[in-house]
Amino acid sequence: MNIHTYISGIQQIGIGVTNIHETMMHYKNVLGMNVLIFNDTSDANLMTKYTGGKVFNRQAVLSMNLAGGGGVEIWQYNNKKPEHPCQEPSYGDLGIYAAKIKCKSTKKTHEYFITQTSLKTSAIQTDPQGKAHFWLHDGLGNKFNFIESKEWFKTSNKNNGGIAGAIIGVKNMEKAIQFYTQILGTTNIVYDVQAVCNDNDLAKATNCRRVLLKKQATGIGAFNKLLGDVEIELVQCLDEERTHIFKNRFWGDCGFIHLCFDVLDMAALNKHLNQHDIHFTVDSNESFAMENAAGRFCYAEDPDGTLIELVETHKIPILKKIGWYLNLKKRNQSKPLPNWMINMLAFSKVK
Repeated sequence: MNIHTYISGIQQIGIGVTNIHETMMHYKNVLGMNVLIFNDTSDANLMTKYTGGKVFNRQAVLSMNLAGGGGVEIWQYNNKKPEHPCQEPSYGDLGIYAAKIKCKSTKKTHEYFITQTSLKTSAIQTDPQGKAHFWLHDGLGNKFNFIESKEWFKTSNKNNGGIAGAIIGVKNMEKAIQFYTQILGTTNIVYDVQAVCNDNDLAKATNCRRVLLKKQATGIGAFNKLLGDVEIELVQCLDEERTHIFKNRFWGDCGFIHLCFDVLDMAALNKHLNQHDIHFTVDSNESFAMENAAGRFCYAEDPDGTLIELVETHKIPILKKIGWYLNLKKRNQSKPLPNWMINMLAFSKVK
């Protein structure tokens, strides 16, 4: 069974926040996440394993940048005060440390953020393969690592697209590599290096092992042309044992709460995971509605407990104003949607 036949790209990265509307507008203005997929308020009944056994009400908003890449799912408790980490996460801490976001030109995008925003931005640096990148602190406690990409769904004047991956701290690199290659299909090891890292005061210097895994867009899946390539950078601190970023906090508290992949065949993926002794920790089983969208969602944990969300989309709004929704269960999930149909999503604006 080929993992590439039932996992597409990154659908979104989940971010716990304290003010969902302000954050939604902030990411629209700063990151170009201006297309609204859903805005849903309901009880998180299925997530009690990660919310202290209690059911909390929450609001979740998914917005995207149609230049290409995954979106951001902004998530806020309505009946609980979202908790920040005790201290700012450091490079190598366990869990999702930063989101990778694609840009067309590192130099031009960096110049834009330096001159147009007051957000903290690092100098341009090079990674172990010699490619330029830089860091942006979003002002809300989250870090975005801008990486150059030549793969775009739409050609526009926008500086950046959407989510292309994540930087994830791990305790045991070999176990982590096994999980992310065998389970998620990021099988191309771009580099595997040991180095002292200091990301321009966005993280403290640390002696670490860095492994970059990549999955090329296959063209398989309804949204694969939009979502594109996947990059997962695994980081293991070699000097000391690190704790998890979400230690003593709930899923949904402030920070990167999960990385979500678009799934074409959840039943096949479940069978594949079970063969590797990995099991869903959460499973909606049937379609789960999120305002105008619906699908089956599941969660699995990497070896360090970092949450990977998996979503098989069943229904999406194409043009909300006239009630036009696409039922993906009635079509071949592996067949890409035509570009014009994906472009229709742009009529639903974040506002």
